[in-house]
Amino acid sequence: MQTLTRITRRRFLEEAALGITATALGVSSLDAQDWARQAVDKSPRRHESIQVKYGSRSLDTFIAYPQTQGKSPAVVMLHDVIAYAPWFENVADKFAEAGYIGVAPDMLSGRTPEERQATKTPDGRNLGPARRLPLAQVTADLNALADYALKLPACNGKVCVVGFSWGGDEAFRFATSRRDLAAAFVFYGKCTEPENIPNIQAPVYGFYAGTDTNVGATIPETTAKMKAAGKFYDPLIFEGASHGFMQSGAKPDATPADKKAWDASWVKLKALRSKFD
Repeated sequence: MQTLTRITRRRFLEEAALGITATALGVSSLDAQDWARQAVDKSPRRHESIQVKYGSRSLDTFIAYPQTQGKSPAVVMLHDVIAYAPWFENVADKFAEAGYIGVAPDMLSGRTPEERQATKTPDGRNLGPARRLPLAQVTADLNALADYALKLPACNGKVCVVGFSWGGDEAFRFATSRRDLAAAFVFYGKCTEPENIPNIQAPVYGFYAGTDTNVGATIPETTAKMKAAGKFYDPLIFEGASHGFMQSGAKPDATPADKKAWDASWVKLKALRSKFD
């Protein structure tokens, strides 16, 4: 049975940031994201910070609501491999602006500061903490969040999933197991379980960075496998954009390519919104 507890946004962000070494992974520190905090603080849309509980698990979750008296589809969101951060709330708020209920959980909820740290692989690469989460737990969390979103009075009975980088991988994977999803929006993520593509029921929309050769190299094979299985897959590639453009593209000093990818992504997501009424 699911329950919720309301928490303050300040506590939410402080706990999410606890023990994170984001700079070790080559990204901006959480403290440098004042632009994202300010954007959310200035938003006219309604937000709430809650804990979604199921069984013994509790997920700190930020929710952003559209400015409408009608019902809206919900989007369960997955952050990147590093952690929940202010940019993620900004994206949730932008989803609300686009007409979706943005449901943004901290997938590292309940992890200790040490467990939130990046670790080194045997070959010396940094391994983000989200990649150490048990896949079964990630799936259970997403199912609980989707079930919770569907019960929101403001929800119209449609739920999508969206993820970024590691979250994009997991959004694609979730689409292979959750049969009632309205759509999956995959931002610079891979299809990590191609053998399960035949299980996908929802349309999958991909958003990719042109300079991201790592993820980009997987798109042709994924396209072929989705087509062979008779599944809908619509990959968009933004030339010149870098991996992570849904964070970097919103910054005041964004590169033109990342800003263009950010803007174009929202044009696409807003255009798709009417499909989920």
